[in-house]
Amino acid sequence: MPPNKQPLTQQRITTAAIALLDQSGVGALTMRRLGGKLGVEAMSLYKHVANKDQLLADVVEHIISEIRVPDAHENWRKAIHDRAQSAREVLTRHPWAIGLMESRATALPATRTYLDRMLGILRNNGFTIEHAASTLWLTDSFVYGHVIQEINLTSSVSEQVPETVDTARGETLMYPNLVALEKYSQENSFSFDTQFTQGLDSILNAVEVRLRGNSSERELESPSP
Repeated sequence: MPPNKQPLTQQRITTAAIALLDQSGVGALTMRRLGGKLGVEAMSLYKHVANKDQLLADVVEHIISEIRVPDAHENWRKAIHDRAQSAREVLTRHPWAIGLMESRATALPATRTYLDRMLGILRNNGFTIEHAASTLWLTDSFVYGHVIQEINLTSSVSEQVPETVDTARGETLMYPNLVALEKYSQENSFSFDTQFTQGLDSILNAVEVRLRGNSSERELESPSP
């Protein structure tokens, strides 16, 4: 083996696949192209991964493992907030992963461990299994949607063409509320970070109200001593 040539491993293949996906998206990933990136023939990859589907499963597992899961005894609100922020950071780096994560019919070990630990944190804080599941679903939906909008809006802003005076006047007449929003955003330093935190806090406030309501119902249903 040449001294500078690294041995082909499943981890190297997964890492190279993620780099290719970051660069070109899911549609560009083929075993042939991945082999070229690694400097090997595509057939060599099949000694480490059974097929492309397994490769994508390995990729999803790796992405999931990048998301930080809080300590089992963490306060539920802080745990959800920290996990959501970590997921946002990971998925902003790998926005293509959202579709892959949600399309997997069977959850693999890293995904199952991740979900089980988050459910455990919520149940340790007084959530029923139903409330815990719906809270994870709700917060995940918010994170995924926010990441998609953040990526799309960032791309669209960078591609905007400067407006002429006449165009700006026309926009003001046709879409006065959108123009007002744009002006407000410019004057108040619009921030995706702020929008994410405020949106997540609104969701967690609603979750907390429901948690207190469930706790009160259980207390009323408990037999008197």
